[in-house]
Amino acid sequence: MTASQLDSNEYLPYFKNYIDQAGAVGLIEGLEKGLIEMKAFFLAIPPNKLEYRYAEDKWTIKEVISHLVDTERIFCYRALRFAREDKTALLGFDENKYVPSSLANDRELSDLVVEFCTQRQSTISLFNSFNNKMLICQGVASGGVVSVRALGFLIIGHEKHHQCVINERYL
Repeated sequence: MTASQLDSNEYLPYFKNYIDQAGAVGLIEGLEKGLIEMKAFFLAIPPNKLEYRYAEDKWTIKEVISHLVDTERIFCYRALRFAREDKTALLGFDENKYVPSSLANDRELSDLVVEFCTQRQSTISLFNSFNNKMLICQGVASGGVVSVRALGFLIIGHEKHHQCVINERYL
């Protein structure tokens, strides 16, 4: 299955852009490919761009990397809860509060990349542990229904979105 084969009732309309960016790749394949591509992408960024902001209120590239890790952790937590048939509605999170608290700009790029890669390996292991029944389980997060498999594709599309933003506005 690919992201384009998801039913529109498996995610909030707000997330359609991320689902579309995940493209025509299988879930595990997309997560594995993203690990390789994003690691190389991050490590190729010129050091003088890592703390650059293209506008006063925008995140730095280091902060974007931290945001990707935080978001992936949260989406994995949601996926685990829903795959285990936990029907507790989960609240959203405010990424604009998380980013400054991450202190990403005080960290080395190499540490951020290791954290990203470690989280992605964990994500791949988690999604590999889900069978087809678990992947179609749904729960409520951020006020809307989302399936386990949609959360995986959201991780893929979310990183692609931020990679495009970095390429267009930072580099």
